[in-house]
Amino acid sequence: MQTRHNVLDDALLSFRQASTGALCKVTLPQLFAAMARDEVRDFPALRPHQRHPWHAFLVQVAAIALHRANREEPFENAAAWREGLLALTPDQPDGAAWSLVSLLDQPALLQPPVPEASLTGWKSIPTPDALDMLVTSKNHDLKGERMRGASPEDWLLALLSLQTQEGFLGAGNYGISRMNGGFASRPGLGVLPQGCWGKRWQRDVLVLLAERESILANEEMAAQAGHVLLWLLPWDGTSSIGFASLDPLYVEICRRVRLIQHDGQMTALGIGSKKARVEAKERNGRTGDAWTPIDVSGGKALTITGDGFDYKRMSDLLFEDSTYLKPVALRVRRDDGQTGLHVIAQSITRGQGKTEGYHERRVFISPKTAGFLSRGTTDVPARLAEARIESIGALRKLLWGAVCVLLRNGDGDDASDPQKARAGRYARRFELAEDARFFDDLAQAIEAEESERAEIFDNWLKACFERAEAILRDAFPTVPRSGIQRYRAQAAALRYLHGRVRGPKSPLPALRDLLAQRPDQQETEASDVS
Repeated sequence: MQTRHNVLDDALLSFRQASTGALCKVTLPQLFAAMARDEVRDFPALRPHQRHPWHAFLVQVAAIALHRANREEPFENAAAWREGLLALTPDQPDGAAWSLVSLLDQPALLQPPVPEASLTGWKSIPTPDALDMLVTSKNHDLKGERMRGASPEDWLLALLSLQTQEGFLGAGNYGISRMNGGFASRPGLGVLPQGCWGKRWQRDVLVLLAERESILANEEMAAQAGHVLLWLLPWDGTSSIGFASLDPLYVEICRRVRLIQHDGQMTALGIGSKKARVEAKERNGRTGDAWTPIDVSGGKALTITGDGFDYKRMSDLLFEDSTYLKPVALRVRRDDGQTGLHVIAQSITRGQGKTEGYHERRVFISPKTAGFLSRGTTDVPARLAEARIESIGALRKLLWGAVCVLLRNGDGDDASDPQKARAGRYARRFELAEDARFFDDLAQAIEAEESERAEIFDNWLKACFERAEAILRDAFPTVPRSGIQRYRAQAAALRYLHGRVRGPKSPLPALRDLLAQRPDQQETEASDVS
């Protein structure tokens, strides 16, 4: 078996130019040179769930090469990048460690050497999507094994996805160390500067170089000669690597996999292991990962649920330092500037033997918000966000109750479980709409002067109530109900919504006071239902 498909010398990687949209095929060193010039618009072969692993890999490998070369800035050209990358694998001067296919006793890219020098008993994996970490359900969500005749690039991206973000999937199939348990996920959160792929890559490379020592100190890792590219180490599946022996910027693997090529056709073979590659279970995902927030109360890495990055979670991640410890890539730096910034959040939601969706969200960071975040003084945006979150929650509950009244033909007591579930869909519709506009509305308040914020909140609160009422009215012609009691049910639902808001025990006293300025509104709305 010969060494084949070396990313240092073979143009296996594809990207589209930012200026022209032209498709380019390049080596990894050429890609780094293009990224440094911010010439990369996107990667057409990249699947959505592979975006963060690809970004993290490119950043980590580049930062490791620069650190080993004692540089604080990226190399100037592709030739220098090639030299720096090859220097990371001195025992493989032929580039075997950067090749997709190599001799079994040698490392291949993201594939550890096979000490037994035989693949007997290894399971065949025919396509890149079968190798990838996604779990599909009987071909309903995403068709399996459909990438026939795939390119080496497809195999590389699938292999990277598996080795750097997979979790536990049955006996012998252990997950990565950079997540909180086998059924968790590896989230990716960071600051997205204005520009293309290269701008964020350059920023995060410099962040890792600047923060390497702090990661080293916080996580008690190897200061010198730590293991950094874990696919270089032979692995027979019976041993683990101690966490303390790792370099702070380590790129890990979690499975025993080898790519082979026969008659021009590439395929993969894999086998289980008796132990995880990295012994870090007790750390609960606290590995110093540049893009993973840490839950302060639990001392564990963030795990994304099926709700994804909703407005409540994103508010906590951005503004509540007592809830989450921000990873280094998520901390706004003074040299980021205060214009054109976004926060990007990406993650697969994993479950027990299943995948519960890919989640990605971008949040615009207004100039004043950027200032608060860079100074680490987030009390003001946290307070403004919390007031809106509480108001949305209260209105969601009231809307749910009003729809229950509607479904009960004017009587909200003892709603059945199916009626409660149907009402919940309308309440969820309201919350999702508020979620979509939450940070734009919040930015308006943050950017305003302190003296203007109370009025801005009042106007938002009234508009939010009106949007909730509009959804209730939308339910009038669609929910199942007794036709003869239609008007009674509609009027009762409106009275419930207005009565709870305007009453002495209102969960929203501020809204009650605002609506008190138009006391006839409730009666007008309740009568105007035909």
